[in-house]
Amino acid sequence: MKSHELQIRIYYEDTDCGGVVYHANYLRYMERGRTEFARSLGIDLAAYQDQGLVFAVVDASIKYRRSAYYNDMLTVVTSVKEIASASMTFSYEIKRGDALLAEGEVKIACVKLGSGMPTRMPAGMVEALKA
Repeated sequence: MKSHELQIRIYYEDTDCGGVVYHANYLRYMERGRTEFARSLGIDLAAYQDQGLVFAVVDASIKYRRSAYYNDMLTVVTSVKEIASASMTFSYEIKRGDALLAEGEVKIACVKLGSGMPTRMPAGMVEALKA
């Protein structure tokens, strides 16, 4: 399956008092990677929301390997690991050059807006991710 790379600059606001990227920000970078991956494939998440479908994170894990610092330029590599009937799992690598800083996985479920009930992943999205 496909993957996508996103460049992210680390700003002072991303860091703790020691100039190290705050641990929770890695989830934000993974979210950006997933969103830009979808956009690069022509997947319009807002259009799905207009159709009453949203994508909720149901599981997330991160393994921290090395620290990132203020002004670093990072690469977030996003890949599809698995597509199921009502969910998808994405894997991530966050790197500074060739150095692996963090890796993670996020599972999202397709749910009906309002009720929160799981529903099948949209066929167009699945096709775009598998193509």
